[in-house]
Amino acid sequence: MKLHRRVLRLDGREYTVLGLRPGTTARFATNRYHGTWHLLSDRAGAQLLARLLWGLSYERHPGTLVVIDRPFLDPTPFEGEASDPVVLVPRGLTPLADGAARALRRALPLAPPPAGTVRWRTHGLDLALADPGGWDERVRAQFRREGDDGSTVLRRGGLVTVSASPRALREWAVDAARLGDRGPYEMDYTFLGEGCDAPGEVQTFRRYRSMVSSAVVAHREILAEDTGRDLPQSVRERIWHRSAEVRRRTRRPARPTRPAPAPVA
Repeated sequence: MKLHRRVLRLDGREYTVLGLRPGTTARFATNRYHGTWHLLSDRAGAQLLARLLWGLSYERHPGTLVVIDRPFLDPTPFEGEASDPVVLVPRGLTPLADGAARALRRALPLAPPPAGTVRWRTHGLDLALADPGGWDERVRAQFRREGDDGSTVLRRGGLVTVSASPRALREWAVDAARLGDRGPYEMDYTFLGEGCDAPGEVQTFRRYRSMVSSAVVAHREILAEDTGRDLPQSVRERIWHRSAEVRRRTRRPARPTRPAPAPVA
């Protein structure tokens, strides 16, 4: 995998900003629900996110971060609202204060031509996925030694920032890569953090793109114009119900079945 590289000066400090290249088909959305920031996509998006997290865990150049922004962001698949850009930050290597986050948000979407291309190497992720039992035990052992390392997910300067240590980045990468292959379920998820109180979550939907499309239509039908973020809960619920109606009415009708042939006398 290759990423575009840009160099930006943000709040008096130079950053190396890595981003997805044109032609990348994965799409993402973000929302906050029940006090948790969610990164939403389908299985393909979760697998791409896993590669980004894993590669970032081995980054050694201070000031490096990864940005997911338009055109790789969708409106939310629930209310059709605008999603915040996502920034992946290697904790302890790249400080991202509020001023730098706001400056980065103002610079998005990244219009200047890239300064170069980075080859993103993630072969270690494949090895971890091929040995799930051994990998899980190593992670548990490392957590017992190190404890909570302060990795977190929060909104800063208009960005959803995923700031994590190398250990957490690799752990989250493996968990994200496994999403969508655990049975015949429409939705799958993994926490970014420890337990149900984790500050972040990656959530996948088998019909993610259909959900986004119907939510956008429902948003437009319920609201004459986009009213921005903070929708009243009653309006959100109306959009949710209308979105389900949109999916039902746009679903292709089942093909009529041929009548069984009459028995031969």
